Amino acid sequence: MGLGRVLKTSFSSLWHNPLRTALTLLGIIIGVAAVVALMSIGSATTSSVTSRIEGLGTNLLVISPGQSVQNGISQGLGTASLTAKDVTTLKNSNDFAAVAPDETTRSQILYGATNYQTTIEGSTPALFTVRNLKIAKGREFNLEEQNARADVGVIGTTAAQNIFGNANPVGKTVWVSGIPFQIIGELQSQGSSGPTNQDDKIIVPLSTLQSRLTGSTDPSTIYLSAKSGQSMTAAQNDATSIMRQSHGLSFTQSNDFTITNQASLLSTLQGVSSTMEGFLGGIAGISLIVGGIGIMNIMLVSVTERTREIGLRKALGATKGTVLRQFLVESGLVGILGGVIGIGVGSGAGVMIGKMMSTPVQISLTAVWISFVVSLVVGVIFGIYPAFRAAWLSPIDALRFE
Repeated sequence: MGLGRVLKTSFSSLWHNPLRTALTLLGIIIGVAAVVALMSIGSATTSSVTSRIEGLGTNLLVISPGQSVQNGISQGLGTASLTAKDVTTLKNSNDFAAVAPDETTRSQILYGATNYQTTIEGSTPALFTVRNLKIAKGREFNLEEQNARADVGVIGTTAAQNIFGNANPVGKTVWVSGIPFQIIGELQSQGSSGPTNQDDKIIVPLSTLQSRLTGSTDPSTIYLSAKSGQSMTAAQNDATSIMRQSHGLSFTQSNDFTITNQASLLSTLQGVSSTMEGFLGGIAGISLIVGGIGIMNIMLVSVTERTREIGLRKALGATKGTVLRQFLVESGLVGILGGVIGIGVGSGAGVMIGKMMSTPVQISLTAVWISFVVSLVVGVIFGIYPAFRAAWLSPIDALRFE
């Protein structure tokens, strides 16, 4: 019997037994859908977070206040604070391309009848360079405005949309704690960083924030950018040494500050993401194996139900090879059909979950091809035992089967 005839017979057998075919397909569909959806979502999430970190700049160092240590184990942030002296010392060292002290607060914004709460971030003009912030409209504030404690601000896209709607915010005046601030620029969208929406804020000169809104003199965070060609490890070591001297820490005292290396964070994230994708792929692979076992069980039932048919074909001259080939083709077709349907279901599920997570999901072509090939292989492999069992049936015993 030629391959075309075998395929036609196999399709006919699957078509005329819809319930059995559906039960056989179910396991493969679930397994393939899991592979495609999980790998696509995992890849999209990794790409999203990676792009956010790269958007900040891989030459970025972030100094945060405090670090408590017990028995050599970091317990998280402590109570020690950063100071204006730290900023001056870091700037005077000339070891970094830029230094940007930073402080944030929350405040109500009034514009006409609109009352909106957002983050007010105070920093120096160096922040736009250090954080790789791009201006979509207008301009950023300059050093003269920083020194003059000017009441100006650069607004994020989310805050602009909620306060001004679709109108151009540049040149408009908003009231912050009873103080009029002129919007001189709008940032390009930065997206989210963890639970924080980086577009929902207004950046003002640090001198203005501290003198007008918070009354403080010290920053809550210091951003540094390494010089071109300088390794991040060397830059972090330099910053650590300078901060320890500025805080007067002895050799035996632990750091009372934390320095985060964005390049190291990115590398760690990529490593964790690879591990997670492998883990998710493993879980989905187990689902495929379970689906394969389902194929084998249903095909064994099929062999039992079709015993007389197999006996009749053998009596009419069908060889073991012909019977073996037909059952392998049937199980392979089940794998292919389950794979195709599973790819469609997994792609749809991935896109829907991505929308719920506000993360654009690009269906992984690698996952699609792997799923398709694996589903075919699983179908054939788990169809081998039922196929051999059918092929080795005795025609006489098969015809006597009731």
